[in-house]
Amino acid sequence: MDVRLQSKLLRAIQERVIDRVGGTRPVPVDIRIIATSNRNLAEAVREGTFREDLLFRLNVVNLKIPPLRDRPADILELAQHFAKKYAEANGVPVRPISADARRILTANRWQGNVRELENTIHRSVLMAQGDEIGPEAILTPDGDRLDLAKTAPAVAHATFAAEQVTRALVGRTVADVERDLILETLKHCLGNRTHAANILGISIRTLRNKLNEYADGGIPITPAGNGAPDYQRLAAAG
Repeated sequence: MDVRLQSKLLRAIQERVIDRVGGTRPVPVDIRIIATSNRNLAEAVREGTFREDLLFRLNVVNLKIPPLRDRPADILELAQHFAKKYAEANGVPVRPISADARRILTANRWQGNVRELENTIHRSVLMAQGDEIGPEAILTPDGDRLDLAKTAPAVAHATFAAEQVTRALVGRTVADVERDLILETLKHCLGNRTHAANILGISIRTLRNKLNEYADGGIPITPAGNGAPDYQRLAAAG
């Protein structure tokens, strides 16, 4: 909202009058305002794009509605409402949403919030065949099935890698994981204790104590050296 319009709205709220275009005198008004926004208005005030005095006037009773992904219990209720609404609007039979389709709907993140869900159900009402709205009718705007839509390759790779790391850690003790991390870091640093300690975020004394403990347990330790880590040697070579 333009700052100049904000000042006019503030006057209407405070003085209960407006100036009609072409009018010669203020017109009294009796109004109640319900305002909504998807912006952080406190941040907008700090940025100078929203008047602080107007925010104070509007912000009497504040109801914060969380995004749809944070209230999954509402997804199916809204989906059924939209299915009925758009079936009647398009003159097609009201079909129930199948169990498989309901699972797809509740599993989706709905980044576009309620409007995205509404458009998806509207689309499914038009595309559904048979007596139910099934998974084949729950489509993305590109026409792909919502449950089969491809994840971006980088995201998919990162997700897979994170899952693999997590699986590798399950069932192991913290001490074992710590030991392997220290030894692998030391190996990466070609035995340079100072480099390894810096990477691990621990003191050189702590690192030496750990290495002595491992050596006493018969675990082979990379010999001490002054070599740079692999990535530094490669950079120097290039």
